[in-house]
Amino acid sequence: MSRKEPELVTFGCRLNTYESEVMRTHAKNAGLEDAIIFNTCAVTKEAERQARQAIRRARRDHPKAKIIVTGCSAQIDPETYAGMEEVDQIIGNDLKLEAETWGATDHERVQINDIMSVKETASHLIDGVEGHARAFIQVQNGCDHRCTFCIIPYGRGNSRSVPIGEITDQVRKLVESGYNEIVFTGVDVTSYGSDLPGEPTLGQMIRRVLALVPELPRLRLSSLDPVEIDDDLWRLIAEEPRLMPHLHMSLQAGDDMVLKRMKRRHLREDAIAMCERAREYRPDMVFGADIIAGFPTETDEMFARTLDVVEECDLTFLHVFPYSEREGTPAAKMPQVPHEVRKARAAQLRALGEKQVQKFLKRHVGQKRQVIVEQNGIGRTEHFAEVQLDKNQRQGALADVMIKGIEGNRLTGKVL
Repeated sequence: MSRKEPELVTFGCRLNTYESEVMRTHAKNAGLEDAIIFNTCAVTKEAERQARQAIRRARRDHPKAKIIVTGCSAQIDPETYAGMEEVDQIIGNDLKLEAETWGATDHERVQINDIMSVKETASHLIDGVEGHARAFIQVQNGCDHRCTFCIIPYGRGNSRSVPIGEITDQVRKLVESGYNEIVFTGVDVTSYGSDLPGEPTLGQMIRRVLALVPELPRLRLSSLDPVEIDDDLWRLIAEEPRLMPHLHMSLQAGDDMVLKRMKRRHLREDAIAMCERAREYRPDMVFGADIIAGFPTETDEMFARTLDVVEECDLTFLHVFPYSEREGTPAAKMPQVPHEVRKARAAQLRALGEKQVQKFLKRHVGQKRQVIVEQNGIGRTEHFAEVQLDKNQRQGALADVMIKGIEGNRLTGKVL
């Protein structure tokens, strides 16, 4: 009888997606059987609520399975999960990535280290990401900044970077495994390198990796801070066709007072300047952005400036979050915006986002695009637009496609 391999349930960011694959490999190699591993997120209270709900459901559906909880929520609030009778084991965010954690049999129920004492982020070589056309690589972890709304540094620790040689080895391995697109991800990617010898910047690291792995067709970046793009990265944006013309900005708001109260590093004009400069170098550049609706003290006028900046920067892919109080953060002690107002503002931003996506999609009709094929006949262009393909292609393949039209929030295309 074949043994049942561990099941991974992942919440939250791309970094968690990557780390789940690391855990899947370690747990499998350790011979862990009939286990369900929950990799939790702590960005919002809703994400934590969904994780607890999923854990209870898993216990009802699989009464004999071993339930293990890890991730940011488990690191920050292990007591809550320890109080759940459904949970067999709780593992901290640094320990979850160590092979020995999954191989030992004499574990304590709760294993949580002081995450602030962790100094290194190891490179974890994985063969790929199950069910994904593109592979994610963790190049950085943790954050040295303390935005007033954010609990994540307490889940992931201070900023630490993976050395360039180790990133290069992993990129090469993934390309040899057949991956045509790789995403560099981290908690605060633009802070890359400040903890490494010689303090290489993010742009210097990318330039080096692309030079050493010339056969990598496509590289994509995750969230960037508008004021922390270094000169080498600007040069890559201008000159490197393998760097995809799609950047995601950690924007959060479009009003300077709100940004100051959030303790962000940029102001409204910095975001506008970043978009203008990127489009000057690469006119087809498209932007995504994270935006929080209803941050404490946000007035209607302040919110209107956030709506305006979406159009002024011509942002397309909006990740909108109604503000969620996190106990232990300075923002939770500020005068709060009523929940219904937060919800209404988030809905307004999402509606504007829909309008922006439609405007963006119209620009692609009649154009030839190179698409990376995902599941169920769907692909993504260089600009991250979804395309419904007219014929099946191998997942992960690159296909030249003529864009024929739009259906909902998706392009339709004919494979050439």
